[in-house]
Amino acid sequence: MNVRQDSGESGRMRVLVVDDEADIRELLDLTLARMGLDADCAANLAEAREFLQRGRYQLCLTDMRLPDGEGLALVREIGEGRLDLPVAVITAHGSMENAVAALKAGAFDYLSKPVSLDQLRALVRAALDLPQLPQTVATKNEAPLIGDSAAMTEVRALIERVARSQAPVYLHGESGSGKELAARMIHQHSARREQPFIAVNCGAIPESLMESEFFGYRKGAFTGADADRDGFFQVASGGTLFLDEVADLPLSMQVKLLRAIQEKKVRKVGSSQEEPVDVRILCATHQNLRERVAEGKFRQDLFYRLNVIEVRMPALRDCREDIPLLTQRIVERVARQCGQPVPRLTADALQALQAYPFPGNVRELENIVERALALLGGDSIDAADLNLSPPPRASDSVPDAGSVALQDYLDEVERKVIIEALQKTGFNRTAAAKLLGVTFRSLRYRMQRLEISE
Repeated sequence: MNVRQDSGESGRMRVLVVDDEADIRELLDLTLARMGLDADCAANLAEAREFLQRGRYQLCLTDMRLPDGEGLALVREIGEGRLDLPVAVITAHGSMENAVAALKAGAFDYLSKPVSLDQLRALVRAALDLPQLPQTVATKNEAPLIGDSAAMTEVRALIERVARSQAPVYLHGESGSGKELAARMIHQHSARREQPFIAVNCGAIPESLMESEFFGYRKGAFTGADADRDGFFQVASGGTLFLDEVADLPLSMQVKLLRAIQEKKVRKVGSSQEEPVDVRILCATHQNLRERVAEGKFRQDLFYRLNVIEVRMPALRDCREDIPLLTQRIVERVARQCGQPVPRLTADALQALQAYPFPGNVRELENIVERALALLGGDSIDAADLNLSPPPRASDSVPDAGSVALQDYLDEVERKVIIEALQKTGFNRTAAAKLLGVTFRSLRYRMQRLEISE
């Protein structure tokens, strides 16, 4: 736990407790005292505001419903004027709507009544371990998300804010736009930064293994279960669980994931007991989850629970002014990894890159640079060395719409796009699937259906 400067006479960190029930205030006060913390207790919003005017606190715990107003009002007031003061909200049992509303309003986290002392202690420790403001995440020279463009500056600023919360975050954007990189930044600048960051590709796990992979299993639960094993939730406990391509989760698994998130408990396959887990959920997909909900392929209640804070990753073509700096950084990194001198990027090369549409975003830029360096014969990279594909034309090997049956026309378009992706990645099907924004299994099926061979 990072010790912060405290203005109290005792030299100990202080917590403001706001609840109209005397027994709850006493329970929280006693628990905090046993953790070595001082507490001031208020019975309503008016008293809480008086305490805030007089003293300095490292955490505020407030009930959702108070005699003279809503706890959300206090959350918003503190969020507007005291960014360094995390606020946790205590909600009625089973009131997930209130919990989500609190998180959306800027609360650090929430507790449900009856208050679990283990969850309370974990919440307090996490809140007191938050990094000091200001952070460096928004500095373009230090952040992995590089660039001066308005879109990238806005994303870095949003990451700085959401990193100080425990709220679930939904990252969306095109394939290759840096969603996992943003998720890692959120984790690295949060109170959980010293704990595990576990990234899971939901589209790569067979449906029959999902429950055991996510929640673990007991010895003897099924054939081959020779010993107890932890799942992703247990391995990530205390840290962050990043669910990539969350739209690929089958509906049956979505129900179990929703329960795990709401109850903060999981049950291993073959066990009769639930066990508590403390993880922050970040998720990402290149698909439109709202459309998936409308199609009945993604549960609305799970989407509502995951989409507490939304971060949209911009496409590279929306940040064209960042391409020169980003390319230079990639060239330096790849050259260093290969143990070769850093080549110079010519003006023609940079001009060609800034004119290129980048359907695969930053990931495609990395592939282009790696390929250019591998084949480079001199000490500079020119436009010809980039081997950029020309923009596709409707007439290129695709029949005119209306001259053939619709399905045949769509098959030809799909075949052309897949072949181009395979050519760009040296027929690496895993890389091509990422470039196209589909799972490996989906690409393999499409190649078989369209009779595309290597």
